[in-house]
Amino acid sequence: MKTFMDEEFMLQSPTASSLYHRFAEKMPIIDYHCHLSPREIYEDRRFDSISQVWLGGRNDDGSYYGDHYKWKLMRANGVPEDSVTGGADPYDKFTAFTGTLEQAVGNPMYHWCNLELKRFFDIHEPLTKNSMKRIYDQCADRLANGPGMSVRGLIARSNVRYIGTTDDPTDTLEWHERISSDPSVSFLVCPSFRPDKAINIGKTGFVSYIEKLAASVGKEKLTTAGEVCNALSNRLAFFAKHGCRASDHGLDYVAYRPCSMEEADAVFKKAIAGAALTTEEVEKYQTALLLYLAKQYRHYDIAMEIHYNCLRNVNERMFSLEGPDTGFDMIAQYACGNALAAFMSELDKTNELPKMILFSLQASDFDLLSTAIACFQTGALPGKLQVGPAWWFLDTRDGMEKQMRSLANLGLLGNFIGMLTDSRSFLSYPRHEYFRRIFCNLIGNWVDNGEYPYEEDALKKIVEGVSCRNAARYFNIEL
Repeated sequence: MKTFMDEEFMLQSPTASSLYHRFAEKMPIIDYHCHLSPREIYEDRRFDSISQVWLGGRNDDGSYYGDHYKWKLMRANGVPEDSVTGGADPYDKFTAFTGTLEQAVGNPMYHWCNLELKRFFDIHEPLTKNSMKRIYDQCADRLANGPGMSVRGLIARSNVRYIGTTDDPTDTLEWHERISSDPSVSFLVCPSFRPDKAINIGKTGFVSYIEKLAASVGKEKLTTAGEVCNALSNRLAFFAKHGCRASDHGLDYVAYRPCSMEEADAVFKKAIAGAALTTEEVEKYQTALLLYLAKQYRHYDIAMEIHYNCLRNVNERMFSLEGPDTGFDMIAQYACGNALAAFMSELDKTNELPKMILFSLQASDFDLLSTAIACFQTGALPGKLQVGPAWWFLDTRDGMEKQMRSLANLGLLGNFIGMLTDSRSFLSYPRHEYFRRIFCNLIGNWVDNGEYPYEEDALKKIVEGVSCRNAARYFNIEL
């Protein structure tokens, strides 16, 4: 029996161990997609307890901060909502989560949490009902008094070189400006452009958001889809000046229904007037805006991330009580391959196809996406088009291996830009370690099976590339 989560955790052979410890372990982290707060980075927040870091609470505006991955598991274990997102005592919440975690055999959350305790708190015993009180107290003492345990310290000690936050186009980027002007910040923090609310014309809140977008560009109102495009272009230029390297689009599904700008204007005016839209009208407007924005991203050398195949907020009762991003989302089953291919082909006709990273919550889409991007790669940048790492519900050992096997089978795994946290927690960086261990074990097995030679220079380039260097090259970040 192997030792629980020792230094050879998930490394099943001497070859895998060598690849990880020699080439992957010490590489910097390029966290190109996450949901961290730039304000908390600038203010260098300190947390009161491990419960606060892991399970969160409410912000001043009433929204939640915390980890909805953990909340979903707690609900599955019958934990009352007051101990999930409510106002229960922090230690009581921690107790409820510990009881949940003990049941989570085979779940990546079990590994993530115990890795975080090891790397940040020097705790090497598993979190259990028997150990939780001393672990809770040790974490509280370290968070309050330990060096390097503020937000900036946690980031720096994780060897993070770049953080791409997720930001609305109307954001003033005040906190990014403050970070970039502070010479004591040792890592790069840049905004990512997420214009979902301007694109989701068929969803609640669209009209009020358009008013907010108009105000952000100094206008009283926006009256056409063309004016919305111009406003977004204005804001994108502002983001680019602040180092924006990626956009992010969270779509239920990818549609491609081309139309003239006049048709898009008619749909927009109908929505502003409060009239119901057909699915065809929604898709026309979305297609027009996404094509426009993709061309803008190409101009500014900004990568276009598309996340799709998710059904969000499916529990209407809980959504009405808790709001979005609280753990009531699920995998969807939309067939989007034809639309994606047509979308990329249209942009390619005029050489305006931007760098793209495509994420689906359907594991069966990995092969589809691997073959789709292969049709549009160019000599300008190795891996210009990427299949994003296993995302959200696929962010498991099985999901990561499936995604990487697909890339290896149908493309160039060596050009993959690797892992991201997609997290709201400053303790999530061991997820990169988790990914690297799985990756090195996969490669090591192929070498041990005689499927790839032990050519040290080639293996070093592949492992360091997927761990960090490919992403640094892709997002123009100096290491």
